[in-house]
Amino acid sequence: MNRYKHLFFDLDRTLWDFDSNSYEALKDIYENHGLASFFEHPDEFISTYHRHNERLWAEYRDGNLTKSKLRSVRFLLTLKEKKINDPYLAEKIGEEYLRLSVLKTNLFPCTHEILEYLQPSYNLYILTNGFRETQFKKMKNSGLEKYFKHVFTSETIGYNKPHLKIFQWAISSVNARKEECLMIGDDQKVDIAGGNAYGIDTVFFNPLGENQEIPSKYTINRLDELKEFL
Repeated sequence: MNRYKHLFFDLDRTLWDFDSNSYEALKDIYENHGLASFFEHPDEFISTYHRHNERLWAEYRDGNLTKSKLRSVRFLLTLKEKKINDPYLAEKIGEEYLRLSVLKTNLFPCTHEILEYLQPSYNLYILTNGFRETQFKKMKNSGLEKYFKHVFTSETIGYNKPHLKIFQWAISSVNARKEECLMIGDDQKVDIAGGNAYGIDTVFFNPLGENQEIPSKYTINRLDELKEFL
């Protein structure tokens, strides 16, 4: 009998296809605001945005940046690269991005299939660094709500993965023992390193075949590979 009883899933880039959904939302913004006058191609706008967003998210995870600052500054810096110093436009685009992105429903292959397979035998949870209101909307619009007993967000708990306290909070909240828990996520430095450090088994979801630098109990390239050990 499998010892695991509690499965903690990351959401973005593990179940919800963040990159595809973000691309679609940013392309809509590019077209809606006539940004072709400044950026030669949607991909130039999108890659510029992601460069700033990834750096600012790292600051947010480390506690050096607030949520509101992150949301506004990432687009302001993107626009400034084309000499557009317009905080009002940046804020407007930031709000539109949040509204549009949660409406996108691209999931990784086999997401519904594997969750339907797991739900009868395990307690399923989301453990995410994403913002509370956007994560719930993503799950609702993508039909994921029904599978999970609880959604743990770093914003609510007050600590971001890989901080040990977010894992401690989530696992204590469901009265689980460490040996009964499994963390499934795509980010080696956040999901895998954090889970390892707290002392729970981890599954590295690696659809792109990245070089694995941090060891995990299991590594999968497709979600349905979870069936091989669960």
